Amino acid sequence: MTATCPAGHTSASDDYCEVCGLPISAAPSLTLAGPPAAADGSGGVTASGAAVPGGPVPGGQVPGGQCPHCAAPRSGNFCESCGYDFASPDPVTLDPAVFRSAPPLTGPLPTVPAVQPPAPAPVQAPAPLSASQPATVQAEQLRSAPPAAAAEWTAVVSADRAYYDEVQAVGGPDAADIEFPVYVPQRRFKLTGAEVRIGRHSTSSGIDPEIDLSVPPADPGVSRLHAVLLRSTDGSYCVVDPGSANGTAVNGIEIPQGKAVPLTDGDRIHLGAWTELRVVRDA
Repeated sequence: MTATCPAGHTSASDDYCEVCGLPISAAPSLTLAGPPAAADGSGGVTASGAAVPGGPVPGGQVPGGQCPHCAAPRSGNFCESCGYDFASPDPVTLDPAVFRSAPPLTGPLPTVPAVQPPAPAPVQAPAPLSASQPATVQAEQLRSAPPAAAAEWTAVVSADRAYYDEVQAVGGPDAADIEFPVYVPQRRFKLTGAEVRIGRHSTSSGIDPEIDLSVPPADPGVSRLHAVLLRSTDGSYCVVDPGSANGTAVNGIEIPQGKAVPLTDGDRIHLGAWTELRVVRDA
């Protein structure tokens, strides 16, 4: 028993063609109708049945047993030159000659311009205060300004010979027994805190002043708690004599006891028999 495949081959097998491998019982919709190809391979048919000169026919077969892609002699189900599968329908045929004849690319490749990032916006400095601006605007700018550094003060302690001579001129019950020291080193005390006491250390009385004048040579006219420096709200200091035995003078003028006297940069405080305490504002 013999059978004929859709490509027109005679096959002893009734399921697949022994020549091209196509199924013998292919559905009618897969069989392309049309006139058979010429024996010299000069024609074929399309899916609509139109003749295509020199093209392949359904089933990948061409008259003369040539490969529809490279025209090499056919042997078996695959082309030994390009590997074309003769058993698979190929509705789209690409001619390799078209690609071989395409002109090569010449000339430099097109360049893509680099994308430049946008320039940053300029930073504008705040406008200076002007007399024409409203008072509310000026106040807001002043509030936003950085606060000024708090003032710092120092007390410089030394011996004043001129003050000693004035005390001796006034006299007193013990004035003749007090001698001016040969050498008194200058001492500096950084003023910190709201209250700075001036006097002499006393263990029995529990007094330990921040400015201790009991260091030799000690001034015998200084009381244990002779004076107190109090910090004002603006950061400056004032001096108070709480009730010393010999009194306290500021810039040569004795101050009343219990009254706070404001101090400015460079003011001199005299106490005892020769002690001078000068307050300076640090730069």
